[in-house]
Amino acid sequence: MNPSSTDTRDNERRRQHALDRYHAVDTLPGTAYDDLVGLAAAICGTPIAVVSLIDRDRQWFKARIGLDDHETTRDTAVCDHAIRQPDELLEISDLSEDQRFADFPIVTGDVKARFYAGMPLVAGTGEALGTVCVVDTHPRRLSNQQKASLRALARITVALLDSHRMHHETQVVVALQGHGEASVAPSEPWCVVIVEAQGMAEAARRLGERTLEKTLQELASLFDACVRHDLGDHVSRVTDSAEFVVLLKGAGTETRIEALRNAAQAARQRHGIELLAGTASASPADEALLHVYLRAEEDLSLRKDALADRREAA
Repeated sequence: MNPSSTDTRDNERRRQHALDRYHAVDTLPGTAYDDLVGLAAAICGTPIAVVSLIDRDRQWFKARIGLDDHETTRDTAVCDHAIRQPDELLEISDLSEDQRFADFPIVTGDVKARFYAGMPLVAGTGEALGTVCVVDTHPRRLSNQQKASLRALARITVALLDSHRMHHETQVVVALQGHGEASVAPSEPWCVVIVEAQGMAEAARRLGERTLEKTLQELASLFDACVRHDLGDHVSRVTDSAEFVVLLKGAGTETRIEALRNAAQAARQRHGIELLAGTASASPADEALLHVYLRAEEDLSLRKDALADRREAA
């Protein structure tokens, strides 16, 4: 997607950063989401149903039924069009007759999709994160009751995502418990670094979940060697994720941050896993730990933006 106006680019950046805060892309399958797409397919009478999250340059499927692919490019995703009107259900009776979609692989390839209906997943702050959608192989329409049900399933999906986001924030606090504000002197500088492995779903398929878990444990040890335990630094891995949260204390944190970035680069070369780091310093020094973490998270989102831009330009 190549937004042409400043407003469009800014809106897309806000939308993408909202999705980042959910930490849902590239997570492992979940029974609740699988059940949800099963319900969507049964209610709407379609062979295909998907929970789709629209990332920077791809459409990633949190759950799917009737499709083999785990993701598609964003520029060939019908759901990318659906999220542009967050409050409206997008229904296309025959994709092959719509010039916007007639050449998309899902239409021309093995799936031979014709009918599409997708309801955006709208965060409480108003951004569309993706869709719950259903697809059929012949032209048709949904009944009013089916449309109402698809809207309800979208709301349920957002509730599941909200629960996941809140659980993640709780795990961040737990990961740093005993290493946060209470152990930092009021005048002592400190900062939070988030190091996050990218593309975990693909890495799990490539390496296998057991090997991937071992690799993440090795990364934790690698990052731990970069910090100053004598100053009270601490490295924690957020439970059930590929995110490492690092608390750095005292002066000279820039050197340790650079060491963490170098370790991440070495890990990419060794394991083929891209790692990005976001940072934020406490200002004032007694700022709440979670507030500093959320600012580091925003910095991480900006670095993801930059990585996507580099890939697009390559």
